[in-house]
Amino acid sequence: MSPVKIRRIIIGGNKKMIVFDDLDPAEKVKIYDKGITLTKTNKKMFYQNIIQYRIGDMYAPKIDNTEALKRAISHLADCVINKKSPITDGISGLRVVRILDAAERSMKKGGIKIAL
Repeated sequence: MSPVKIRRIIIGGNKKMIVFDDLDPAEKVKIYDKGITLTKTNKKMFYQNIIQYRIGDMYAPKIDNTEALKRAISHLADCVINKKSPITDGISGLRVVRILDAAERSMKKGGIKIAL
């Protein structure tokens, strides 16, 4: 077991990068305006690509620090008491599954775009 507790996810794209740090109470999510661009100079020799780095600002959106389970239970109770439809109904669950399936198929096919 590690003596250091790390709960960080970094997602990078060609235009922006998102860092999620569950242990940072003030700025759990940071969005960086950073990216890279690859310029191919010779298609036969991959190592001759030119990499251009772009560095910009960082934005940390304000996120409610309420415990997730507490918020979910409060929302469920509100839906039951006031006969409301939940935010996370079956349709939104199906949408999430479709997105995850498309992401997996895209990864298996080298990152091509998959229609939803």
